Parts: sequence; structure tokens; C-alpha cells
Amino acid sequence: MRLIPLAGSAVFTLVLGVMASLMLSGCASGPPAPQWQMNAKSGIELSISAYLAGNDRVESAEFANARSELASTGQLALVARAELVRCASRVASLVLDDCPQFEALRQDASAAERAYADYLAGRIEPQEIALLPAQQAAVASSGADAVATAIAGISDPFSRLVAAGVALRTGRADPALITLAIDTASAQGWRRPLLAWLGVNAMRAEKSGDLAEVQRLRRRINLVGQSTP
Repeated sequence: MRLIPLAGSAVFTLVLGVMASLMLSGCASGPPAPQWQMNAKSGIELSISAYLAGNDRVESAEFANARSELASTGQLALVARAELVRCASRVASLVLDDCPQFEALRQDASAAERAYADYLAGRIEPQEIALLPAQQAAVASSGADAVATAIAGISDPFSRLVAAGVALRTGRADPALITLAIDTASAQGWRRPLLAWLGVNAMRAEKSGDLAEVQRLRRRINLVGQSTP
């Protein structure tokens, strides 16, 4: 099966500790990965890529297929992990809901997964931070004056946008971080988060009375919106 992953397999880099059981080993001498594992990995990557591109139809179909493959194992924890990745894509795009599909499976998830869900929701407890992936843990433990620097140090663009979404949710997103998020989404061609972050910046410019900047941002929003699938 031909995969079309996100740049740097960003989805799986983001939640390496959470989603390790879905990663293909890549070891030629080992036994082949089960077909359900390959299908689930491909489906999740394709669904997140489609979501970031603003293609809801493809996202929904690919995620449904991936979830079905995971459900075929009867392992509730695997489905919970997939829902957690899907929730992360929403946070990256500033769709800040309570991740209800994961919450329905919370009792079947590991402590690390529950901590990650709490992080995405902006309510992580200090004792949970050590359970997060290293770069997200650095962001979670940063004060308001250092969070933008911590996020700028995240090399993976998807992880960077997720962290920026959490920072906005917790009231720690300054103008520099908003610009970073816009530049990150723009460089990847990810329409959905780009539109969301441009909207945030436009509201900030409007509040400050910078009408020229508002107009410039609206022109960018219109351009990106016209290209949405």
C-alpha cells in the first residue's frame, strides 16, 4: 500500500510515546506488519493530512477506515489513541472542543494518553507533565514569557501547531507566537490551521485599530479560502 504521509510523519512523531504500537518497525528481517496495522497507520496519516488541507470528506472517510481497522483488534486502547491524534489535529487548527470521542474511551487509555488529552484541553496537572512527549512537556512547563521560545524550538511543524493551539487555549499566545503559527501553517500549505490563525491575527489587529493590517490579513484569508477543497 502506497502511503502519503505528512511531512516527516508528523502525526506519529507528535505522539511517539502514545502511538508506538501503530508504528511500523521498518526492520526487513522481522515479520511483516499485520495488514490492519498498515491500513490504520495509512488511514490516520491520510485523514489528518486531509483535515489540515480542509478536505472534510476525505478526512472523515479515511479516519472511519482507520478506526474500523483498529476496532477489528478489539483493543479499546488503540481506538483511544487514534482519537487522541485526531483531537490534536483539531487543536492545531484551533477547533478547541473537549475531544468527546476520546473522553468516551478515557477509562481504557493509559496514564500517558490521559495526560496528553488533559494537555490538549489546557488542564494538565503538574504531576502529569513528565508523561508528555519531551517537546510538549517543555511547552507545558514554560511560563507565559517563555512559551513562544519553547514552541519555536519544536522542529516538527504539526507538533509546533498543536503546542501553539494549546498556548492560545491557555491564554499564553503572544503576537510572536501567532506569527510563528501562521508561518508554520503557510509553509506546509495547511489551509485549515492557516485560516484559523490568520483569523486570530485579524481580530488582534482589529482590536488594536490597525485597519491596514486587518485589510492585508483579510486579503490573505480570502486567497486561502478560495483554494479550499
